[in-house]
Formats: sequence, C-alpha cells, structure tokens
Amino acid sequence: MYTTGNSVTKPTKATFAFIAYKARATTAVAADQVAPIDGGGWSWVAPDGQAIAQGNGEAFNVVADSFNAGRTVQPGSFVLDGAVFDLDTVHAGGILIYTDGEGKAYRWTMPKRDAGLEAAQIKKELAS
Repeated sequence: MYTTGNSVTKPTKATFAFIAYKARATTAVAADQVAPIDGGGWSWVAPDGQAIAQGNGEAFNVVADSFNAGRTVQPGSFVLDGAVFDLDTVHAGGILIYTDGEGKAYRWTMPKRDAGLEAAQIKKELAS
C-alpha cells in the first residue's frame, strides 16, 4: 500500500510503501524476526536495481497499530506486522526481500499500486 503520509509524517521522497505481513514461527520454539542491525530483515529493490533499507527516510515514523506486533513470534501462532519504505515514485513496484537469521533471502514482486486484503485498513490507520 502506498501513501503520501498524513499531517504529521510526510515521506522525504515521494511516497511510503507499507507492506503488511503475517509472521509465524516455523519451528516448535519462539522465533524472532531478524532486525537489519543483525544482518537480516526487510529490504526493497527498486525496478532500477537500487537497494533500499527498511525504515529509511521518514519510514521509521510510520506506524499502523494493527500491524505493529514486534519481533517475537510464539510457536503455533502468528503476528501481524509491517515493513515501511520511503520511496521515490519510480521505485514503486520493486522486489521485497526478507533475509532470515540464517541468511536465506525470500523475495516477492510488489505491485506499483495499492493491493492486498489489508490496504483499506492500513490507509485508514495511517491517515490519522
């Protein structure tokens, strides 16, 4: 979902990309989502190849309460969370990458326009 922010938080570039996701533990023990400081986590590769870190620009100030679960996921459960990027318009429609604690990367192609079941809810939460 893309947004130009609200009256309090505006992107330093042109738009925020807010990616909502469901994180679950894949083993019988609690698992932490990997943070960028630990060498993993979320990143965005723009169509022109530019790599962009999660939380860049003003993205670290963008929070949707329903998608702000934190890092630890208990076994047999899931949490709703979000990754946010501050992007130039030409960077929309890139590749989203999650790198886990073992260094394995997972990739998803992102649409250039709003999409997904949670887009309306995120847009509503970010507007306030």
